[in-house]
This record gives sequence, C-alpha cells and structure tokens, in this order.
Amino acid sequence: MNPLSSTLSLKEHTQASTRTKPGDALSILYERQLRATRGGSLYNAFPYPTKISPEAIALFIASHTNPGDTVFDGFAGSGTTGLAALLCEDPPPRLRAEAEGLGLDVQWGARNAVLYELSALGSLVASTLTNPPNPVVFQRAASEMLSNVERSSGWMYDAADVNKYSGKIRYVISSDIVTCPGCRQEVTLWDACVALHPARIGPNFVCPRCAYVCTADCPERLTTINRDEFLGSFQEVRRREPVRVCGASDGKSWSRPPNQADMDLLWHVEREPIPDSVPRALVPWGDLYRRGYHTGMTHVHHFYTRRNLIAFGRLWERTAGYDHSVRQALRFWLLSYNASHSTTMTRVVAKAGQEDLVVTSAQPGVLYVSGLPVEKNIFDGLRRKLETITKAFSVTYAKAGTIKVVEDSSCRVGLPDSSIDYVFTDPPFAGNIPYAEVNFINEAWLGRYTDRTDEIIVSNSQGKTTTEYEELLTQALTEVNRILKPNGRATLVFHSSTADVWSALQNAYTAAGFGVEHASVLNKTQGSFKQVTTNGAVKGDPVLLLAKQLRENAAPNQDIWETAERLLRTAMRHVDPEERTIQRLYSRLVNYCLVNHERVQVDAEAFYRWCARQPDLAVKAVASD
Repeated sequence: MNPLSSTLSLKEHTQASTRTKPGDALSILYERQLRATRGGSLYNAFPYPTKISPEAIALFIASHTNPGDTVFDGFAGSGTTGLAALLCEDPPPRLRAEAEGLGLDVQWGARNAVLYELSALGSLVASTLTNPPNPVVFQRAASEMLSNVERSSGWMYDAADVNKYSGKIRYVISSDIVTCPGCRQEVTLWDACVALHPARIGPNFVCPRCAYVCTADCPERLTTINRDEFLGSFQEVRRREPVRVCGASDGKSWSRPPNQADMDLLWHVEREPIPDSVPRALVPWGDLYRRGYHTGMTHVHHFYTRRNLIAFGRLWERTAGYDHSVRQALRFWLLSYNASHSTTMTRVVAKAGQEDLVVTSAQPGVLYVSGLPVEKNIFDGLRRKLETITKAFSVTYAKAGTIKVVEDSSCRVGLPDSSIDYVFTDPPFAGNIPYAEVNFINEAWLGRYTDRTDEIIVSNSQGKTTTEYEELLTQALTEVNRILKPNGRATLVFHSSTADVWSALQNAYTAAGFGVEHASVLNKTQGSFKQVTTNGAVKGDPVLLLAKQLRENAAPNQDIWETAERLLRTAMRHVDPEERTIQRLYSRLVNYCLVNHERVQVDAEAFYRWCARQPDLAVKAVASD
C-alpha cells in the first residue's frame, strides 16, 4: 500500500511504521522532539563541539535499560553518555518529571557504561568528568595553585582607569592593521569598522582618513617579520596593535584606549621567559587552515599573546606537583578554559541595545582568529570556571555506576560478543567538524595526540571521501552489532544537510545488520559554526532507534516532492513554530525516508529552494520563520 495515498495523516503513517508493536511505550519517546539544553554544570564544565546535554541522553538510557545494565558509546566525545548513565542513579527532579510527564516506564538506578573515544582530549575530558576526584580536595588544590601563580605573575594584568585608580585588566581588544585601498594609508580595522555607544561592528570598511568604502574583507592585511625566540627563527606575522583596554578597579568595570603605561607593561612582559612547559608543537594544518587569518601561525604558541602564554604555562607546570587523580582534574580545569578563552581565537561581538562590545569565546568547531582578537585575563576566567567544574564533580563523584573510558578506535572494540545492553551514540557528521584538528591546541599541552588513521570523517587533507567515511562507519557499527545483545537497541543521533552523507549512513547501518525502528528529532540548541552559518544548514538532529535485523532491500522511493508537500501541510497545522521552519522540515523529511527504508534523495539546500518556489503564501511564511 502506498502510504501517501491513504487517508491517514503523514504523522499517523510515520507513527504506524515506526512502532514495533501496538502500544509500544518507546514510541512516546521517539514521537516528540526532545530539547537538549545547554544549562547546568555538567554541560558547561568543558566546551566540546556539538555535544548533547546528558539529561537528554539519560531519558533514553533510562527508557531502554534497567538498573545494572551496561551502555556503550563508540564516539564518546566529552563523555556525555557516561554522565547520563550516572544521572540515572539519582536523577534531578526535572528529569524525573519529564519521564513521568511522557508516561515512560522507567526504573531509576545505577547504570554502567563503556565509552570509546579516539581523541586524546575527549578521553581525558570523559574520564575526568565521569570519574572525578573528591571535589573538595580538587577545589582546594586548584585555589591554592591559582593563588600562588597569581601572586608571582598577576602584575602582568595590572592596569589603571582613566583617573589612575589601580586595577586589573579584564580583557584587551587588538586590531589588525590594514592598507586602505583608497588612500593607501595604514588603518586599523577597529577605526574603520567599529563604533561604540551603541556598539556596532559594521560589515563595511570605511576609511577614517579618506572615507573610502568597501567590504570589511577587502583591505590588505599587513604583515611583518618578527624573530620568534621560542623557535629561534624569523616568522611572518599579522600586524596588530591593542585598541581597547577593559579593566576593573574597586569592583567597577571600565574601558578606555590603551595608554603609555599599557605599552610599558607589554615591554616588560616581552622580557619574561617562556616556561619550559609550553609545547613547541607544529600545527598539523588541514581542513581548517585559511591563508589570510592564519598567516604566521605555524606552531601552537602562535595562538597566544605572550602574556597569556606565560601565565598559562606557569599554571600548567604547577600541576606536576599533585598526585595523578588531582593532577588530571587540574589539567582538565585549565584546558576547559584554554583554547576557547586563553587564545587569540576569543572574540568580541556587537549585540543590539548594548553600549559596549560583548566579549565571547572562540567559535566552536573551527580555529578562527578574527581581525579583532581578544586577550582575556586568564586568572579571572579560571577562577569563575572553577566554581562550575567543582559543581560538576560534586554531581558525579562516588556514584555506584562504573564508567570505563577507553582511548581507542571504535572500529576495534575490545569487548565480548553480546555483552552490551544498549547503545547511545553520536557519530561524527562526515566533514562537519575535523575533531582531531580542532582539539590539537589542547592536545599539544597534554603531549598526546589523536591517531587520525581511524578518524571517521570526510576530509580533503586526510584524503578521505564519503566512500572512506562510509567504510569506517560500517566497521564501527558492525562492532556495535557484535557487542550488542540479541534484543538490544542502539540510539543514533546524526546530522547532515547532504543526501550523499545520509546515503553513507544508511549503507553503513544496513551493512552492519541494523534497521530503523523509530525516528525523532533532537534539538541540541548548540550547533557548530558550520551548522549555523553554512548554506543549507539543518535545524535539529534526527534520532534513530536501530535494531538488529536481516539485511533488507530498500523500498521503492516515493515521489520526494509529494512527500515534502505532505510534510509541509502537516507542519502548517503544528502549534510549535519551530516545526514550521524549513530547516526542521528537512529533518522530518530525512526521518520519513529513513524509517520507510527510502533513500534520502535531496540535499537541504535544494529542498529550501523548492520551498521558496511554492505559490502557497503559507509556504512562504514557513520559509521566513
């Protein structure tokens, strides 16, 4: 029977096709969009791209397992599946309430988990968060270490306000120096693009000397040759100068242009030795390298100002004086702030209604350095971060569940056949994020690097196409099938805007012996930089429940645009405006194809163009939401 010709709604068809039996309680879990928030100490303890909140995963684990069962994740990332397993022992009230509100048959209690993670950084993060030291002991050690280093090195962040009241730097904004295409004079991007009161970063370059106007990326960025004493060689670097000093005196924040005292301070900082703990690590540039804004950035230390490099290096060398468990936690704490806040990848943005610019972190999933890089006060930032991490450790410390983290490839899992009760995993989304490249800065401090041989990715620099991606993913999912008990299930979260990647996923799980039983959408609320800015971006990640089955031939494809039209009409009646966006519609179209064993025939961008061409005014309203 052609499901599109029935009098049932598309939603009813999807529900009927995804249920394993009438009244299956799991259909409740998979028939609604689950929101994964970014709140809480566990989520915010460490920044890691595209992660899912552990509370959202805990709901899946509790619904699919019983106390004492073992969960597996072959793409553990920062360990959120392990955290979710620990949350099942003593779930927070909101998690209990959500399960009860959905009518899920849940038995709360301790679960165990085995986590495989290829990256050195992810393994450290996962093992530390799921097996933390005593949080009181950790907090005492971290506070002591921070105070000791700040007493000897805090002078590097001294600054006074316009009335010469002594204070501390909160952050310093620098600016690229460029050549105006009109008058050929040297100009800072700050003077040409930024305004305050209210704050604005304009898309155009407006020369303050000759009023020449062009796009902000048009002027030539100037470079100079400096001697890199750390490497003992000369290096071409982008020319920059500080343009705004933001500090605090007696608890009051202030900002002003740099003055001679600031320049004198930098002169003294330049004469401070670089600690031996700083890695002399060559950056293995790959897919993220951009010729313009990465000029001269050949080594890890080039991502730092000298002041922050010295301060961070002195903190890092102090961690060696603590025993293994506390030392690992201290390094976790330092790295949680490092790449996203201690480097020149930190940025400022202009927000509506704000008088001054707002400082923010590095963009997730990339190694972007803007033309207005920010240098933050590391001591202040780590002091704030310490509170969050201590709270996170308090949640997971001394739990009954056992969480084992293995730093190895998910293509070779050292577990017995049929030993796992349930799998929850979030595999890499093809070429979306090159994790090994993104993690390299932090891994350089650890002195351990990701083995990229089995990195499941589409990458020009690694010579991995969609074909290699599919082959590696098939190996990993075949291992999942092997270790999963006969009646076990695997929940898989995925994201892509291209049909060929969805095809690779379908081929992989089918070849591994899985079929789709249920499908839903998870709204992570935090996309990577590429997910947010790329043409054809998708909103919401399809969630698939996979079960073991004999390999089936794909069903004959229905007319994809007829299916899309049905989805569109259903969405227009939905009370949730999120469901009426074209991005969410594409996720629903993908879901429909997967649960009905059809090929995903269309990319997101082509689907959005089709939506824009529909004559119905209601369709146009959807496209503009």
